[in-house]
Amino acid sequence: MNSPDSPTARQGPTAPRERIGSLDVLRGFALLGILVMNIQAFAMPQSAYINPTAYGELTGANRWVWILSHVLTDQKMMTIFSMLFGAGILLFTSRLEARGQPVRGRHNRRMFWLILFGLLHGYLLWYGDILFLYGICGLIVYGFRELRPRWLLILGVLVIAIHTPIYLFFGSTMPHWPEKERTGFRENTWQPPPEKIEWEVTTYRGGWLQQMDHRVRATFAFETFGLLIWGFWRAAGLMLVGMGLYKLGVFSARGSPRFYAGLIAAALLVGVPVVVYGINWNFSHGWPPVSLFYGSQFNYWGSLLVSLGWVGAVMLICQRRALGWLTRRLAAVGQMAFSNYFLHTLICTTIFYGHGLGLFGSVERWGQIVIVFAVWGLQLLVSPIWLRRFRFGPLEWLWRSLTYGQRQPMRRHPQPLAA
Repeated sequence: MNSPDSPTARQGPTAPRERIGSLDVLRGFALLGILVMNIQAFAMPQSAYINPTAYGELTGANRWVWILSHVLTDQKMMTIFSMLFGAGILLFTSRLEARGQPVRGRHNRRMFWLILFGLLHGYLLWYGDILFLYGICGLIVYGFRELRPRWLLILGVLVIAIHTPIYLFFGSTMPHWPEKERTGFRENTWQPPPEKIEWEVTTYRGGWLQQMDHRVRATFAFETFGLLIWGFWRAAGLMLVGMGLYKLGVFSARGSPRFYAGLIAAALLVGVPVVVYGINWNFSHGWPPVSLFYGSQFNYWGSLLVSLGWVGAVMLICQRRALGWLTRRLAAVGQMAFSNYFLHTLICTTIFYGHGLGLFGSVERWGQIVIVFAVWGLQLLVSPIWLRRFRFGPLEWLWRSLTYGQRQPMRRHPQPLAA
């Protein structure tokens, strides 16, 4: 056992007794919710994620699955996860400061390894990676961590808002684009013709090397142009908001029940109606290419309130110690969020890509949700079992070991029997 003055004790990561349970529960909830949207990118051509009419049937059960997924999870779980990432930066740096350890260098090393994990994940496994974006944003928002909560919230919302004029500019100028550019946008991004759809389906039903033809280009586009016009502003702004909310005690279930109930009310009375209005707007206009720039704004902003409603609901459950059997399992999933995120990729690429079952493009939206439920059940079952034996998930252990520059203890020591 390490003494308090041992190198491992001085430099080790967060001990289990230091964890904030409600943060883990919320992180686990968001991690599972993210799969509801991500599975569409695993299972279908890329354009179907942003334009539900681009591929597959959108009637009956499929239509309802898309509507409910869009209203309840699209950008909502990413919002929660991004806010928690900002809170995590404060937790990580404040504990280093309390131990008298160097902060900036270790934080930068932590983000460097996250960026590297993201690059490997995106280019080698799945183009929908978010880790690279989080690593880049984490390097930037670190410098604002000492601001007061009010200024973190204000600055965060202002950063989030930068995306909107960019998209409105694209939407307003689209009629004046050269015909070649408009055709290229429609056929390559928004509504690919059958031959392009067939090429993508064939590519992902092929072997790993064949998949690289699409994956590398899609990953590069997301990590460059996509980052500049959407990803950075959304993620960095939400991290700042998350820092502010963490300082106010929102994520540690320290707010009043009335406060959390107010978040739920704002989500139901304002957030959900705005998102639903956006759905009606897009369908009533026939999902034209300009929907990407105009129609997306309803969910972009409405999702913020819906996300806070989810936060309020989870915090109330944690305060009242309700659903203990579920929150304990969600907390375990949250403690292993990094590993479970990669596990989503491994499971889904095995199911849908050609090096596995090759079901890409053949599972309808209702069938995708069945797979999501199965993955949820697996992770809720396995995560607590793993953490009874080990201190971290496998990727959490690797990330921490690389961050601290030394191998972290992995196994839990059995507790001695009472005399």
